[in-house]
Amino acid sequence: MTSPSIAVSSVRSISTDQHRAIAEAATFSAEDTGTTTLIRLHGTFDALSSPAARPTLDALVNERRSPVTVDMSGLRSIDSSGVGAVVSLYKRVLAQGGRVSVQGLRGQPLAIFQLLRLDRLMAA
Repeated sequence: MTSPSIAVSSVRSISTDQHRAIAEAATFSAEDTGTTTLIRLHGTFDALSSPAARPTLDALVNERRSPVTVDMSGLRSIDSSGVGAVVSLYKRVLAQGGRVSVQGLRGQPLAIFQLLRLDRLMAA
């Protein structure tokens, strides 16, 4: 009788410096264009990078900025944390009578927004 084999994979932890490097791989900027507040996302917007954007997004809500346009043309990928940050911004600005739109969706972020039907909800 043979015993069942068990496959074991090694898991390597990521150091704080590596976390910082991963989070810095995503860039986030916000600017007032005079007619709208433009948020530009580049790289990866995920659980490691989205917390850095939260204070700016909170400030936009507190300042009652509207309309807000989120430009995702430079975004390679997004996860549920990134989507959550965008949806949170959308809901809070909408609750104040404002408007948030998303533009430049392509690739993986477009597929995620289409799957969740957010592309229709936040169309420019």
